[in-house]
Amino acid sequence: MQQLTIFMDIESSRSYIDELYSTEGGKIVEALVTLKNTVIGSNRQKSSVIQQGIVPRLLQLMADESLDPNIRVEATITIGSLAKGTAENVAALVEQGTATVLVELLKTVPVESKLAEAVLCALRSVFLYPPAPVAALPADMMLLTRLTQIAREGSDLARGCVVRVLSLWCMGTAEQEALCAAGACSAAAALLHSAPPRALPALDLLAAMCFENASVSQQAMNTRYNDRAIPELLTYLVSRDKPLPVAMGAARCLTYMHRAGALTADDSRVVFGALPCLARLCTKEMPEEIRATAAETLAYLAEVDTSLQRLAAISNHLMSSLADIVNCNSAAAKQGAFKCFASLGANDEDIRKRIIETHGLMVHVVNGMNNPEPAVRLAAVRCLHSLSRSVQQLRTTFQDHAVWRPLMQLLSDSPGTELLTVGSSTLCNLLLEFSPAKEPMLDQGAVEMLCNLTKRPEAALRLNGIWALMNMAFQAEQKVKQRILSCLGTEQMFRLLSDADTRVIMKTLGLLRNLLSTRQHIDAIMSEYSSQVMQAVIVVLEGSYPAEVKEQALCILGNIGDGEKAKDLIMANEDVLRKLVDYLAHPESKLQEAALFVAGNLVWRGEAGAAARQARLASLGVLRALQLLRQRRDHQLHDKSAGAAARQARLASLGVLRALQLLRQRRDHQLHDKSAGAAARQARLASLGVLRALQLLRQRRDHQLHDKSAGAAARQARLASLGVLRALQLLRQRRDHQLHDKSAGAAARQARLASLGVLRALQLLRQRRDHQLHDKSAGAAARQARLASLGVLRALQLLRQRRDHQLHDKSVHSTIQH
Repeated sequence: MQQLTIFMDIESSRSYIDELYSTEGGKIVEALVTLKNTVIGSNRQKSSVIQQGIVPRLLQLMADESLDPNIRVEATITIGSLAKGTAENVAALVEQGTATVLVELLKTVPVESKLAEAVLCALRSVFLYPPAPVAALPADMMLLTRLTQIAREGSDLARGCVVRVLSLWCMGTAEQEALCAAGACSAAAALLHSAPPRALPALDLLAAMCFENASVSQQAMNTRYNDRAIPELLTYLVSRDKPLPVAMGAARCLTYMHRAGALTADDSRVVFGALPCLARLCTKEMPEEIRATAAETLAYLAEVDTSLQRLAAISNHLMSSLADIVNCNSAAAKQGAFKCFASLGANDEDIRKRIIETHGLMVHVVNGMNNPEPAVRLAAVRCLHSLSRSVQQLRTTFQDHAVWRPLMQLLSDSPGTELLTVGSSTLCNLLLEFSPAKEPMLDQGAVEMLCNLTKRPEAALRLNGIWALMNMAFQAEQKVKQRILSCLGTEQMFRLLSDADTRVIMKTLGLLRNLLSTRQHIDAIMSEYSSQVMQAVIVVLEGSYPAEVKEQALCILGNIGDGEKAKDLIMANEDVLRKLVDYLAHPESKLQEAALFVAGNLVWRGEAGAAARQARLASLGVLRALQLLRQRRDHQLHDKSAGAAARQARLASLGVLRALQLLRQRRDHQLHDKSAGAAARQARLASLGVLRALQLLRQRRDHQLHDKSAGAAARQARLASLGVLRALQLLRQRRDHQLHDKSAGAAARQARLASLGVLRALQLLRQRRDHQLHDKSAGAAARQARLASLGVLRALQLLRQRRDHQLHDKSVHSTIQH
C-alpha cells in the first residue's frame, strides 16, 4: 500500500513536472514552486523526484544565465531541499554533479544576490552529509577570496552558510594555508565579534584552520577586529553566560592554538580560560553531547603538558565527572572519558593512583576493550596504556583484573594499525620483569605475536615488537631466551639491524644484550648462535652507525667476554680484537668506556687462561692503547683550551691583570687587624713560642703544596712575574694575622691560665692525642702477618675486584614504553 501511495503521488505530479521543460518562464516558475512545496518535509517525495530523473533539469535551470533570476533561485532552493533528505538522496545528488554546479555558480553570481544565498544554502546542505564532496571545491584563490568576502560582507544567512562550508572543506594543511591567505582569519574574527549564536560557525572554521598548524595559529593570534585579538574574543566567549555550544567551540579553538604552539601552557587564556571551561562542561549538569566533546577536547589540551594535567586533575571534581561520563550510553561519551583519563595519567604517578582508585574504572576499561565500537575500544586501550606506566599498578590492580586477557584477545583479532600500535605499546609495559602478567602472557603466545610485529611495514609496530621482546628477555630464564631466538630467527634479526629507524636498531641490540647476560646463558646461546651473533656485532662496528649504536655492540662483546667459554670466540677473532684496539683510541668517550668494558672482561685475573689472553692482547697493542688512554685522560685534567696563553696576554695588554693585582692588594689591606693592641699580643705570642709553631706549620704546608710536575719551575717563574707569588705571601700574612687574638685582655688571661697550670695541661693533652693515632694494639703487626700467610689479604683484594666488576651493567634494564 505504501508503494502504491508513492506511485500515485508521482503520477499526480506528472503534470507540473512536464511543465519544468516548458519554454514559457511563467509555467516553469509555477512548476518549480509546486515541486518545491511537494518535496519540503517529505523524504519519500524527495526520493521519488530524484528517481524520476528531474535533478539534471533543475541543475540546467540553475546554471542558465539567460533565464529569469526567479527561475534560477527557485530551482536552487528545490535542489537545497532535496539535499536535506536522506544520506542516499545526497549521495545521488553529488553523483549527478550537484556540488560542482553549485561551486561554479559561486564564481559568477553577485555576492549580495538572492541566488548567491540560495546556492550557499544548498551547498551547505550537501556538505553536511559525510563524506563532504570537498573535491568539488578547488583551492582556487580567487574563489576562496570571494567566499571570504561573503563571510565578511554578506547577509547573516549567507555568512553562516559559507563559513560552515569552509569549515567542512578545511581538512588538511593545504586547505588551511589557502584559507589563511584568502583572509579567512579576518572573516572569522568579524563573526566572533557578533552575537554568540552567529559566532558558532566561525568557531568551527577557526578550529579547523588552527588544528596542528603553527603558522595559521600564529596568524590567528595576530588577527584583530575592533582592536581585539582573536584570543581575547575567544576568552570572552568561554564565560559561563554564553551558550554551551559557543563556549565549547571557543575552548576548542584555544586548545588547538595552544597545541599548535601559539599559546603556551602557562598562558592565562589557557589556564584560566580554556581549561576551567572544559572541566565545567564535563560536569553532570551538562548535556551528554557537550560532556563527550568537552572530555575529548580536554584530553587533547592536557595530553603532553604535565602542569596542565595536574591542574586539570584538581579542577571542578573532574575525576568524578569523567567516571560518570564513562557510564553514559553513547559511544562518544565513553570514548571522550577514556581519552581524558589517558591524558591525565600520562606522566604523574599520583594522578594515576587517583584514576585507579576511581570506583569501578578498571571494570569499565576491561568492558571498553570489548565494546562493539572500534573508537571506544581504541580509547580504552589508550587509557590502559597510560595507566600501565605505573609500576605499582602493574603489580597489583592490573593483576587483580587480568587486563592482559582482553588485550591479548583484542590484538589477536586482526585489529587496525592504530589499535595495534597502542596495544603493542601497552604490551611493552606489561612484560616488564616485575609484572605478574608476564608469565601468563608467555603462555598465551606473546613471543610469537611480538616476533610477527617486527616483520610489519610500519616502523612503530616494529619498534614496539622488538622493545617488548627486549623487556621480556631481561633477567628471563634460559628457555624463554631460547624461545625468543628460535621464533625471531637470525635472518629477521639481521633485517632489524639494518632498519631505517635507529630506535629499532638500538632495541634489537638491547635484546641481544639481555639474551647474553648471566654466564651460563651466555655460553649456552653462543654455543649455538656464535657465528650469527659475532657477525651481527661486526656489521654494526664496521657500519656507519651513530656512536650510541656502536656502544651497544661493544657492550654485547663485553657480555660475551664474561662467559667462561664464550670469551674464546672473541680471542679467536683477530679482526674483532683489532677493532677493540681502534675503539680504545676512539675520540668518543662512551665508545672508549665500552671498549674498556670488553678488555676488562677478557683479561680478568683469577680466571683460567687470563695470562695467555693478557699476552695475546698485549701483542695486538691493547696494552699500548690502554697506556695512551691513561695519558690522554690525565692530560684532559689540564686546561683544554689551546688559546689560553693568548687570552692571558690579551687581558694583560688591556690592563685586566693589573686591575686584579690592585684589587687583591686592596682586599689584603682591608683584612688587616684594626685592633690597637695587636703589637702587644704578637710579642706575647712570640714569647710563648706560638710564632715558631706557625712557621713550622707553614713550612710543612708549603712542602705539601710543592708542585710535582717537571715543568713546575717554569710555571712558578711565570706566576712570579705576574705577581701571583706576591699575592700568596700577602695571603699567608693575612691568614697568620687572623690567628692573632683580638681581645685586649688576652695577655693577662694567658698569664693567669699559665699560673694555674692550664698551658701544661694542654701540652700533655696534645701529646696524648698524638700517641693515640698510633696502632693501639701491640700485636697488630703479628696478626697482620698471620692473616697474610693464610691468604686473607689476597681474598680481600679479589673481593674488591669482584665488586668493582659487578658495577658493570651486563644487560639493558627493561624500560617502560611512554
